[in-house]
Amino acid sequence: MTDGPVQTTPAALQFAAKTFDDAEAIVDGALRLTWTQLLDEVQTAARALIARGVEHGDRVAIWAPNTYHWVIAALATHYVGGTVIPINTRYTADEAADLITRTHATALFVSGPFLGNDRLAQLRALPALTLPDTIVVVPVGEPGVTNDTDLAWTDLAEFARAVSPTEADERAVAVRPDDLSDILFTSGTTGRSKGAMCAHRQSLATSRAWAECGLLDSNDRYLIINPFFHSFGYKAGILACVQTGATMVPQLVFDVDTAMRNVADHRITVLPGPPTIFQSILDSPTRADYDLSSLRFAVTGAAVVPVAMIERMQSELDFDIVLTAYGLSEGAGFGTMCRPDDDAVTVATTCGRAIADFEVRIDSAEASEATGEICGEVLLRGPNVMLGYLDDPENTAKAIDPDGWLHTGDVGSLDDRGNLTITDRLKDMYIAGGFNVYPAEVEQALARLDGVADSAVIGIPDDRLGEVGRAFVVTRPGHTLTEDQVIAYAKEKVANFKVPRSVVFLDVLPRNAGGKVLKRELRQEHS
Repeated sequence: MTDGPVQTTPAALQFAAKTFDDAEAIVDGALRLTWTQLLDEVQTAARALIARGVEHGDRVAIWAPNTYHWVIAALATHYVGGTVIPINTRYTADEAADLITRTHATALFVSGPFLGNDRLAQLRALPALTLPDTIVVVPVGEPGVTNDTDLAWTDLAEFARAVSPTEADERAVAVRPDDLSDILFTSGTTGRSKGAMCAHRQSLATSRAWAECGLLDSNDRYLIINPFFHSFGYKAGILACVQTGATMVPQLVFDVDTAMRNVADHRITVLPGPPTIFQSILDSPTRADYDLSSLRFAVTGAAVVPVAMIERMQSELDFDIVLTAYGLSEGAGFGTMCRPDDDAVTVATTCGRAIADFEVRIDSAEASEATGEICGEVLLRGPNVMLGYLDDPENTAKAIDPDGWLHTGDVGSLDDRGNLTITDRLKDMYIAGGFNVYPAEVEQALARLDGVADSAVIGIPDDRLGEVGRAFVVTRPGHTLTEDQVIAYAKEKVANFKVPRSVVFLDVLPRNAGGKVLKRELRQEHS
């Protein structure tokens, strides 16, 4: 036993291997790894990274979908004292290159051609990008064109021979709780992504608190559909399993029949995800073909959750525990969460109470016109507020005040039991299929389209994705644009989930006396 929770990922993995031994750690298709075998694989990859010159404190980017390779790559990065830089698989090459450059990544794990997308070839086509010296191609799809200097995943074992297991373990022991474990990038109102830096102790403490709310343990089998590049899949997924011994079953992409087949075949007990996943399962005409009786625990959120859906999850899917949660990258991915004994209305209409030693309060409170409740900006404080934004002291100071309160930019209210309800977003962010979309970033992209004089983007309700973008465009005199042209241009510049699904052309955007676009008017009149 330890003298309390471990506070570094390498220590947590070593403890898991000792405690859970030959229990299954990962099941990915035909591959099965016990916790002892997972530690061995991580040590091998760590030795290869050391052989390639990755030092303590170096940044390692991962641009790949959910497979066991991502788990090993992330844990090996931590094992050598490196910092994980997850890259959204939906990003364009330009967006990924920006993160690689700004973090000065010394190594990159990147998937091979997959679903018609050759990410490495796209990166190499960018003339201004200097790629890391170490590139490891993750075998996800068909073999792609690589350089002689690229490493195949199977090459890691060969490079590992140059470094002893003892040296790798010494690097793991040298990792301290306050060392950077990851930098998760989140866009802001300026449109430029900001890197939220979190320490090992923070990433472990928050994911451990999340697991405790769901009563996660080594008997659980966890279908991880939430992408690993997001805190929901990485921290509430990988790190939660490492600390509890739950078995990870990654799913490459979401498909409702594949998900139900995985639940039935692997006796899945834990299935988190955005509401769209559960709605798809509930509405699937083939649901009766699969045995879903093993399901025990679900967590949803990141969008409006209908009370009726929670009730159906409990009755038709027979979940014992259904919870909702609220979190953000600046809070190490977390913030508040419901509890197992909360009723369906509380779960559906609130984000629960503070977890992981967070304090929550409402700032600049005023009465909501809609509900009469006292609402205002949501503030968080505690040991798990991010260390700051990467190379951005100005925005760090704006986000975290001198008293340590993180200003989330979200508007919400607290009930008399401390349950948080998010009512609006100061930053105009909307959530499409579980992914945050910041209109300013899309608006900046549209501003470069010839013929666009002005634009504004809002989120509008969508039955499948929760919300999707709608762009309002003012054209320049003498120019003509169509909806298809605007959408096609956006697809070239931003990730698909950020692309507006509809376009409305206006003569002028409504603005206040200070020049700010009145998006509330756009929502009222056009959504």
